[in-house]
Amino acid sequence: MYKKIMVPVDLGHTEALGKALATAADLSRVYSAPVQMVAVTPTAPTAVAHNPEEFARKLADYAAAESARYGVAFAADALTSPDPAADLDETLGREARAIGADLIVMASHVPGLAEHLRASRAGYLASHSDVSVFVVR
Repeated sequence: MYKKIMVPVDLGHTEALGKALATAADLSRVYSAPVQMVAVTPTAPTAVAHNPEEFARKLADYAAAESARYGVAFAADALTSPDPAADLDETLGREARAIGADLIVMASHVPGLAEHLRASRAGYLASHSDVSVFVVR
């Protein structure tokens, strides 16, 4: 049913990704579908990494550790954006199309006031993507 699964990750909040990664791993085993972790970083230094190259290494290390944990190969795809806060939704949507993902498994959080004023990242992707989005809370 699914041929490629994309999982957006935020290396600054890996503690919130467990259920989404477990779900993606389960679906990967059921459908024999490869899983691609996708993360977006700015070109400027952040609390996670000093530069995009360091960010890509950290994402690759995280993907390797989670692959060992769940017994499924997670590929890592680090993207760079001048302003991820402004264009993250569009960047993730473009990447889903570029890698041929037909399912996005995405972690979410309990909605707060901000989500009542503006759609969450997961909500935006689910509403604006032609790819199925599985939001895991």
